[in-house]
Amino acid sequence: MSRPHPKSVSCRRVFYIPGYDPIHPRRYRELYRKEGAAQADISGYQIALRPTPKSEHYGWQVDAEMDSTNVHADIEVLVWSDIVRGSMEASIPGTYLQLMRTAWTYIASGALRRLMRLRKGPVIAALYPVGMLLGQALLAFALWYALWRAGAVFGSVGSWGGLLLGAAACITLLRWFKSKDGKIFAYYLMHDYAYSAASKGANPPALEERMHDFQSSIAAALSEDVDEVLIVGHSSGAHLAVSILADLIRAGQVPANGPALAFLSLGQVVPMVSFLPDAHRLRADLQFLSVQDALTWVDVTAPGDGCAFALCDPVSVSGVAPKNKRWPLVFSAAFTQSLSPARWKELRWRFFRLHFQYLCAFDRPKDYDYFRITAGPLTLADRYADRPPSKSRIDHAVSKYTSVAA
Repeated sequence: MSRPHPKSVSCRRVFYIPGYDPIHPRRYRELYRKEGAAQADISGYQIALRPTPKSEHYGWQVDAEMDSTNVHADIEVLVWSDIVRGSMEASIPGTYLQLMRTAWTYIASGALRRLMRLRKGPVIAALYPVGMLLGQALLAFALWYALWRAGAVFGSVGSWGGLLLGAAACITLLRWFKSKDGKIFAYYLMHDYAYSAASKGANPPALEERMHDFQSSIAAALSEDVDEVLIVGHSSGAHLAVSILADLIRAGQVPANGPALAFLSLGQVVPMVSFLPDAHRLRADLQFLSVQDALTWVDVTAPGDGCAFALCDPVSVSGVAPKNKRWPLVFSAAFTQSLSPARWKELRWRFFRLHFQYLCAFDRPKDYDYFRITAGPLTLADRYADRPPSKSRIDHAVSKYTSVAA
């Protein structure tokens, strides 16, 4: 039987779920504006942004002309940055306590060892804040010890004076390191990993409540006169999207004759959570979503992104793939091929920036273009209907914990 002719999209709702990010969502609007214009110049299409009328939600509207078709997209950011900021309020001693608890959770559970069987990059990224924070503590302690010994040897302030002076210098140095974290990212990443590890993979109540709100917004969009409702989950936003969509389908909120429902996961770090012992809900949702006919799920990563579990099928590696599994379609954005040698050289060691490359322009685009997906005339299902999965994907069970929620 021949495949139905692709239906052209003229109107789309897009819901973007960011990862663990404390910054106001306007950064994503400006990123879309800048990078969309750059991609349009490269690829030869038209794209323009305008503000969304004032509402309780944050987003923007896009009007594009691609492949001789006019498309309107209404893009909304599902905001949880306030929850992230609240989780980052730990003091310096509190952050070091988080470090010890998080390291213990991943090591004692065996999750760290199994994660290393997948990709070294994201594991190194997870160990980075541990190394940086311990290094900062050692430097601060060395400064304290040096000033204490100097006071004892030279006697100008005495042993006790040196001890107090060293302690003050130690605290000042640690505070200075924290003030520079906007460039170092040690505290930020530590809070990120600690957030999931604190509940061993279960979602905190405040996050569950926000996810329910997101579900309601998506359900409302599915009742509108649009051609496609597309959910984009980036980084840790991908595993939130998995659970939100699973709940949406279970609740019967996807109308049979409604818009096409699509899910694009980008730079996902699902195993960092699904490999933890109490991630029963996430594993159940991965298993459930992987067999659904109600949506299309495409998972895009790239080996060049050291912060993502590149080409790791999140369902399979979590050990919950059923025999009738159909999703996700896993393929690579192929940074080394879709970026020119000069551009790749410029970005190669900027790990945090590369983790956002999925949302940016490519100067040698292949079959992945974020702006064609979000503002182009094809649904996600039609765009990748004939796209084979990457041969180098990892699709066997690795997680020690495979239990799912009842």
